[in-house]
Amino acid sequence: MVEALDLFLKIGLDKRTAENTIANNKVTSNLLAVINEAAVTDGCERSTGNLLYTVATKFPANALVHRPTLLTYIVSSKIKTPAQVEAAFAFLSVTGSENIDISKFEEACGVGVEVSEEDIEHAVNKVFEEKESAIKEQRYRTNVGELIAHVRKKQPWADPKTVKQVVDRKLLALLGPKTAADDEKPVKKKKEKPVKVEDKSATEEPVPSEEELNPYLIFPAPEENYKVHTEVFFSDRPVLRACNSKAILEKHLKATGGKVLTRFPPEPNGYLHIGHAKAMFVDFGLAKERGGGCYLRYDDTNPEAEKKEYIDHIEEIVSWMGWKPFKITYTSDYFQELYDLAVELIRRGHAYVDHQTGDEIKEYREKRMNSPWRDRPIAESLKLFNDMKNGMIEEGKATLRMKQDMQSDNFNMFDLIAYRIKFTPHPHAGDKWCIYPSYDYAHCIVDSLENITHSLCTLEFETRRASYYWLLDALGLYQPYVWEYSRLNITNTVMSKRKLNRLVTENYVDGWDDPRLMTLAGLRRRGVTSTAINAFVRGIGITRSDGSMIRLERLEYHVREELNKTASRAMVVLHPLKVVISNLEPSSVIDLDAKKWPDAPVDDASSYYKVPFSNVIYIEQTDFRMKDSKDYYGLAPGKAVLLRYAFPIKCTEVVLSDDKKTVVEIHAEYDPDKKTKPKGVLHWVAEPSPGVDPLKVEVRLFDKLFCSENPGELDNWLDDLNPESKVVIPSAYAVPSLRHAEVDDSFQFERLGYFVADKDSTPEKLIFNRTVTLRDSYGKTGK
Repeated sequence: MVEALDLFLKIGLDKRTAENTIANNKVTSNLLAVINEAAVTDGCERSTGNLLYTVATKFPANALVHRPTLLTYIVSSKIKTPAQVEAAFAFLSVTGSENIDISKFEEACGVGVEVSEEDIEHAVNKVFEEKESAIKEQRYRTNVGELIAHVRKKQPWADPKTVKQVVDRKLLALLGPKTAADDEKPVKKKKEKPVKVEDKSATEEPVPSEEELNPYLIFPAPEENYKVHTEVFFSDRPVLRACNSKAILEKHLKATGGKVLTRFPPEPNGYLHIGHAKAMFVDFGLAKERGGGCYLRYDDTNPEAEKKEYIDHIEEIVSWMGWKPFKITYTSDYFQELYDLAVELIRRGHAYVDHQTGDEIKEYREKRMNSPWRDRPIAESLKLFNDMKNGMIEEGKATLRMKQDMQSDNFNMFDLIAYRIKFTPHPHAGDKWCIYPSYDYAHCIVDSLENITHSLCTLEFETRRASYYWLLDALGLYQPYVWEYSRLNITNTVMSKRKLNRLVTENYVDGWDDPRLMTLAGLRRRGVTSTAINAFVRGIGITRSDGSMIRLERLEYHVREELNKTASRAMVVLHPLKVVISNLEPSSVIDLDAKKWPDAPVDDASSYYKVPFSNVIYIEQTDFRMKDSKDYYGLAPGKAVLLRYAFPIKCTEVVLSDDKKTVVEIHAEYDPDKKTKPKGVLHWVAEPSPGVDPLKVEVRLFDKLFCSENPGELDNWLDDLNPESKVVIPSAYAVPSLRHAEVDDSFQFERLGYFVADKDSTPEKLIFNRTVTLRDSYGKTGK
């Protein structure tokens, strides 16, 4: 730790900060990593060192791959202030693991922006004009920090020291020298305070764990792949300790240049779901973090189930998720090599041609009985396998099986099938083959042929490790490092391909991209972004704790976190109730400014949209009651509410239908001077001109697809479908600005939730899907 302390002092940290850092192993580790990434082990300016310390302690965990980029900007002094670094954090936290748009990054961080002292003086003058009366009243008791903060809002990249100097000069010019009264301390009335025990943990800044900062630290380097990964226990021979020989590993490292190579190997027999998002995060993420590459390899060994539609979809979704394959390959690319190695496996006495039926194989395996053909001569198996290849044996009359260990404690060592006969043309390989390899045979061999360094998969494949390494050892091939992680299971949905396929083909949902499904196409159509999905997956971590069920609300949290920053606001009324403003002329239309963003700056016109206010408006039916109550903040007879971005209105009359119960129309008066201050605030939509209906849109409200948290475990799982999972509102009213919405544009409909424009939209009618509801912060409205 002495060396680390010296290094921290070299980059300009004061001794106390450096010693406190040494006392925290995690911060020490992070800071050492940052110093090495920044290549400043020989020291740097104190200002630079302080920024590096900020990066080490506050860098957003979901964007770790971009930390070297930020460090390059800091070391080169393109980013040189704390404000710029904080802006970089905000930008990168939204970007996540996606590629950076450098021009947008530089713009967001103020790179290259030079703020002159004249610019600073102009900003200070504006602030003093706005605050002059308060400053004169408080004189030198004015909170200078707040003044500086207001200046920084106008000039965020201004030098803080210069801002402070100019503010001090301006104070002196406005107030003159301090008087004796200015130096007197104001008399404060003492308040009785309860004794408070300080919680030290609450005052200390939480430090993210190493796993949070870099979840890939658990994986070894390629050059360490000489160790025993697993032991294969046999019933009749010594234990196999799977590992690479020195010669095999050196050959592998020479071929790869020592780089990490992973693979994402989906079967092209369906659409990808959110579980595949975790697999992508692990496979592509590790390769990217280590500067290597990840193959997108289609596991296309079953020609009957594969379609070009699925292949195209997978490639598109991988790109949408922000990942770029090192190379796109197919298991079928290796059919000849796989066949040749199967012949070699027979020659070595490790495989045989079997004539048992599927049911017989199942029965014999359950009873741990050898096939009657297990010990047939090698020459006979070689001839029969060649006959299989040449189409001379009927489908179902023969298979090639690996000669493993029928007495093993591991079911996946019971002579697995390596090849079966299928007289079906292959979508990628054509009609050249009528025998196709199994997953258990092909997967590990193709991993080896592609020099995969880390073969990563979910925990249900853990029992196949023995078979994986047995086959590679039997053929004398290079052995990748195998590691399994827990599946991603989410509440109130199903993710088995069989169940998903049934939901789609039997029309329980509207296709593979139905927004109620946890397919990535469905989530995308629902308005969930790849950034939110990747942040969700990173937050779960790459663990081996199996059987965990992640609550859907956890994904929704990440969706809201992002959309709150990126989705512009708009007003839509789902179930309109007509309100006639009696004291506003029917021909009068007032254009009001509404905010696209909660913190929209007053001087930025692009952050606002126009909302017409006329004498006929519409509010939600649920925002009106005939009987008022203390805990109700909506509209009622004789009661006033504030219309968002507009005026207070007071209900003066209620028009009922013939049944004397149903509210048809409300009459109200508005307060043009805004003298009344009602507590309730309602969203609304107005007629844009007399007698013209507001913009009509269709709104689709999506909810959980299943009522139970784990429907997959139910015998009659289809009976658990939520009948309210999709509710269509064909004629909602929207503000005119939504007319220009394009497919995939996201919005927050105020008080209702986040919505996205759907691909079913037409020029005549826009359709919006609800992505996720808002937090339940409107309980007071009685809804």
